[in-house]
Amino acid sequence: MAHLRDDALPDDPFPEGTDPLGGDATAPRPVPEDIAALLAEHPVADGYSGLAWTLRHLPWCEMELGDSALGADIPRLRAGGVGAQFWSLKVPGDEGASLTRTLEQLDFARAVVAAHPGALRLARTSYDVADAHGRGRIAVVPGPADARGIDDSLAGLRTLAELGVRSLTLAGARWAGEEGLSVFGTEVVRETNRLGMLLDLTGAPAAVVARVLDISRAPALLRAGAAAVREHAGNAPDPVLAALGAARGLCLVPLTEPLCGPALTDTADHIDHVRAVAGPGSVALCGAHDTGEAHPEGLSDPTGYPPLLTELRARGWSDAELTALTWENVVRVLKEADETARETSARRGPSTARLEERDELTPRPVPGLGL
Repeated sequence: MAHLRDDALPDDPFPEGTDPLGGDATAPRPVPEDIAALLAEHPVADGYSGLAWTLRHLPWCEMELGDSALGADIPRLRAGGVGAQFWSLKVPGDEGASLTRTLEQLDFARAVVAAHPGALRLARTSYDVADAHGRGRIAVVPGPADARGIDDSLAGLRTLAELGVRSLTLAGARWAGEEGLSVFGTEVVRETNRLGMLLDLTGAPAAVVARVLDISRAPALLRAGAAAVREHAGNAPDPVLAALGAARGLCLVPLTEPLCGPALTDTADHIDHVRAVAGPGSVALCGAHDTGEAHPEGLSDPTGYPPLLTELRARGWSDAELTALTWENVVRVLKEADETARETSARRGPSTARLEERDELTPRPVPGLGL
């Protein structure tokens, strides 16, 4: 009889430190007790996620238990202390955005949330976000959608709003160009105010940023680092950050290497600078996971949030400043958009404006922006 030998055994298909489902089974980094307690009460409201698009194009994945094909599955969202996420509805590709493609993406995102009722909950108001957290769920806020996805129609905009879309990215719309907003573009801003939608100024021309901050009654969003810390076309100069803060808007600092740099401390530098220039009430976090973007070391998935907060704590951030950064600033902006919608809809009904062939551009400068 042949003797059994150890080297005759097959290699272990799941060596120590791996997960048969494809995730990382190593023990998560320990979270300091004070940061864990803070996140339990005031979790991270993540300002941008590409999760819906990534899931839509995977043949199969295990979101509930964890999957290495994702940047932010449910276990890592939990471990990172995430309590809410904005799910992008932008549709990449050569075909461009349209109302139909945006509706398909929204429909898929809603189906994903419905398939995970124990972990996720769709949220469209500040109350919904807070209620989801109170029930132990992660609030999923649909948006931003691409402004080109309304097909230059305010009826299209209202359709998206009725279905729960909460923010609209203006970059790329033909009525929001280098010269500013056209007459129709101005109506889009007013209609989003009436509908309770937030305007996302990321990537928009400087004149559009100035005009929106001038006329919008609701706070605006901007996903950007600080140009004073790292020069990049996607980062915001100090005058824009200051104007955003003055308008009670929100700068969502993205955890991406191109904008913020290769190290966690680089990202902390941007957050520090935005707080100093825009104010502690106008800075929040934007993971940008599942977007294909490179991330700084230690921030490649949501489990990097506790170490980032630990770094900010070491820099002297107070509990009040940290809770504003993680949760309260985002909830405040959503609440102000809700209040603006109630006030505006009481004064005006749905706009019937249409994009005309010769739509007049009427940009107006905002003091301090240099435009």
